[in-house]
Amino acid sequence: MHAVNDALFAGLYPLLPLLAADLDLSYGEVGAIKTAFSGAAGILQVPGGLLAERLGEQLALALGTGWVAVGMAGMALVSSFWLLLVVAALAGLGGNVQHPAAASVVSRLYEHGRRGTAIGTLNFAGDLGKMAAPAIAGTAALALGWRGGLLTLALASLAFAVLYALLVPQPALSAPEPAAESEAAAPSDTTPSQASVGGLGRWGITRPAAFVALLAVGMLDAAARGTALTFLPFVLDDRGADPSTTSISFAVLFAAGAAGKFLCGPFGDRYGAVLTIALSELLTAASLAALLVTPLALAPIVLLPLGFVLNGTSSVLYASVADLVHPERRSRGYGLYYTGVQVASALAPIVYGVLADQAGLSFAFVSLAVVTALIAPLSLTMRPPRPVAAP
Repeated sequence: MHAVNDALFAGLYPLLPLLAADLDLSYGEVGAIKTAFSGAAGILQVPGGLLAERLGEQLALALGTGWVAVGMAGMALVSSFWLLLVVAALAGLGGNVQHPAAASVVSRLYEHGRRGTAIGTLNFAGDLGKMAAPAIAGTAALALGWRGGLLTLALASLAFAVLYALLVPQPALSAPEPAAESEAAAPSDTTPSQASVGGLGRWGITRPAAFVALLAVGMLDAAARGTALTFLPFVLDDRGADPSTTSISFAVLFAAGAAGKFLCGPFGDRYGAVLTIALSELLTAASLAALLVTPLALAPIVLLPLGFVLNGTSSVLYASVADLVHPERRSRGYGLYYTGVQVASALAPIVYGVLADQAGLSFAFVSLAVVTALIAPLSLTMRPPRPVAAP
């Protein structure tokens, strides 16, 4: 489901030039359509999580992806910019369900072990969809035009969403650990009490201070990722890279990122989330700074570790949310977390862009590296309190 959902959003990229030529759109209008489609998928993460709690994650996932697919089919049928902009925004709203619902159900299925590995696999699956979608939509567009490319992706995804709703069951709440079976809580069909949910009551956050620290770490990590991807082409251009070299550099970065999403989760399971996050953020900071002094021919040597940790850290962070939120409140907890992360990712390039305008691109990149390095000590505040020894 994650692969199919991400494919719907990534499949629009190769069709934008054909769409622009057909409707005679400017670059600004093309950018507005992309922002409306993707931006709408990030503004209602918390309501998306609440919907998943009410309907069950699996049905909510099917409805969300089906919504995007129907909206994308609608985009293929309109012929004016303003109507396309409105339909794109409406279509994108369905994407708010995917991340909080999927992360919630997977974290619950792996309540007592290998959660980081499971979340990392889920995270990696989205990248598979992103890699496949442009090829599918682009190939269909060669024969059927951009409208045919959108319809092909939309109808295939809608069929998958229907099958998903019919065939994939809603898993029950995870079973208690064997040692705690005799102390199991009330039946799962009842609303958890304040003591059961803990922390912030209806949000189910069991350790509020640690959750705030995790949210801050996640937002700073997303800010680093969004800013680095936005300004990396300009850094390479300053070093003399031509467009083909920049394209190859991004291919290396994204391939390493997919590997990082898949492998950082198991690393976090084995060595602990805090240590994994601290080391990965320090490596991210060092790689960002190294890009400014590394000869262009050796840039891939820096881009490989940068891509690995720039994207891979997110798998560990996503898994860590589940440690701090009651199982019955995971969807809304993930919705809250993803909202903060997406806002940071969207706003950070503007902040660092203004800084680059005022003090230069190199200064902005060094500042980004310094702020990213500070995530490491901040992550230490997420550690659980040590148990008090018995007298």
